[in-house]
Amino acid sequence: MTADPTHILKTVYGYEAFRGRQAEIVEHVIAGNNAFVLMPTGGGKSLCYQIPALCRPGLGLIISPLIALMADQVAALKQAGVRAAALNSNLPLEARQAIWRAMGDGSLDMLYVSPETLLRPAVLDRLKQVNLSLIAIDEAHCLSQWGHDFRPHYRQLDALVEEFPNTPRMALTATADAPTRAEIIAHLGIDERDSFVAGFDRPNIRYAIEEKDSPRRQLARFLEKHKDESGIVYCLSKRKTDETAEWLRSEGYNALAYHAGMDREAREANQTRFQREEAVVMVATIAFGMGIDKPDVRFVAHLDLPGSIEAYYQETGRAGRDGLPSEAMMLYGFDDIALRRRFIEESDASDQRKRMEMQKLDALLGLAETAQCRRQVLLNYFGDHCEPCGNCDTCANPPERFDGSIAVQKALSCIYRTGERFGQAYIVSVLLGAEDERIARFGHDQISTYGIGKEYDQRVWRSVLRQMVAHGLVDVDFSGHGGLSISERGAQFLREKPTLMLRVPRPAAKGKSRRSSGSEAASALDPEAAALFKALREKRIEIAREQNVPPYVIFHDRTLIEMASARPSSRQAMAGISGIGEAKLDRYGEAFLDVIANHD
Repeated sequence: MTADPTHILKTVYGYEAFRGRQAEIVEHVIAGNNAFVLMPTGGGKSLCYQIPALCRPGLGLIISPLIALMADQVAALKQAGVRAAALNSNLPLEARQAIWRAMGDGSLDMLYVSPETLLRPAVLDRLKQVNLSLIAIDEAHCLSQWGHDFRPHYRQLDALVEEFPNTPRMALTATADAPTRAEIIAHLGIDERDSFVAGFDRPNIRYAIEEKDSPRRQLARFLEKHKDESGIVYCLSKRKTDETAEWLRSEGYNALAYHAGMDREAREANQTRFQREEAVVMVATIAFGMGIDKPDVRFVAHLDLPGSIEAYYQETGRAGRDGLPSEAMMLYGFDDIALRRRFIEESDASDQRKRMEMQKLDALLGLAETAQCRRQVLLNYFGDHCEPCGNCDTCANPPERFDGSIAVQKALSCIYRTGERFGQAYIVSVLLGAEDERIARFGHDQISTYGIGKEYDQRVWRSVLRQMVAHGLVDVDFSGHGGLSISERGAQFLREKPTLMLRVPRPAAKGKSRRSSGSEAASALDPEAAALFKALREKRIEIAREQNVPPYVIFHDRTLIEMASARPSSRQAMAGISGIGEAKLDRYGEAFLDVIANHD
């Protein structure tokens, strides 16, 4: 195999040219240098280590966190004609011995391994006997204690610096703020000058964040746009995950559940179905996602507030890995904010860690409450920038703002005068002057704040109180019954009475929403080409089932769309379709040319 990276890009992967900073990174590593690579999901990180591994002499060692992710990537590489394998604890002895033999006789191009398996002395000893072309550490943010997904075994990978001092090391991630990046390169002995930060923007994803009103109705409306498409719905609790999956099945969706409370076999079976079937909705806790390389996830919905912008960015980044239009929708409410704060306060973390987690939560709340372009706020957090995107809810429908200073003063005064022990609903009822037996029993129909908030309705007051929690003006006693009390910041607000601009809550959405998804790319085809695209997808599913692999390791949707549009009639013309390398052309070219030729 030639060592020319552009030739490998075309013949193995089927692409004519590198994207963004890929060529720069590939040449840098081929020359024997270390590299830290930060590139958005779907930006082509894997090519940045796979092509140098094929160009440099020896075996490419890739460290990856999950067995499912490794299996997926190995299957895709084998389809492209690359000799790859994954070493993990689930392999029977015979399979492990076959991998050792292949490493010894040079018949293996790449080996995927988890940190836990790699760090075993016997495995390290074996690898020292092999010429390694490079060591690539994927999902490298797991190494940093400041990252959102810290894993102790990843931290121990700094041993590789001493064990393999002359082998190029690569650390790759899609999600890392400045402190996380600094810690990664320090631990892996990578010079800051060897860093390649390719940006964070995922322009194909449309971001939308809504206040919780009726979560199931809001989710149902969102999913109307994504009939017959695959997606992920994230929930905070196992119980909510199970209940939401059951409800979606009753609504006619092919919905599965995934959480840590399920037995391993059931989780793995559901993950396999998600990867290999069409139009599956996975309802999951954050336990699900990192091991998914599925490119045609068309939507990600959060029914609860994530823990940080990093978590939100990574979870939403599982949509649209193929670059086709996709959507991310998040719902959040008063209870979400209070619960997240409680998780942080009650954790066993150090005070320093708790302060950092609170700052990260505040940044996420800033994204949720902003009237700016969502993408601008999201990218600014990571030190990246963009113009207003036109592809988020605030760009499409800018929210109104109002001076909420007086409203906040009234609410704080009401919380104080009712004894700082009642929850949101009670405070709203007092502000509205509701005729309520509890209010009368406690004598709160006689206090000065009773009925002073009638200029707003219940929906606005709920929004005001939620934004007050988001701004840290109010604390919530979640260990009790959700009682509200005035925080130090809230007391300072009452003393100084500064101006505070708040969002006007959007009216509840009605009617059906427009369809806006990855199917846009297919729907742009003329009717004949759209019908051919469907036939090509059916052929892909048929082949994938025969081989027991996910359909997307055969061809991505983007490749099939181009195929349906161009209608190649010869092997040579088929070779010009993006994503078809020589091995796939040999293996599948004739079958897909037959579908095109015989399509009526």
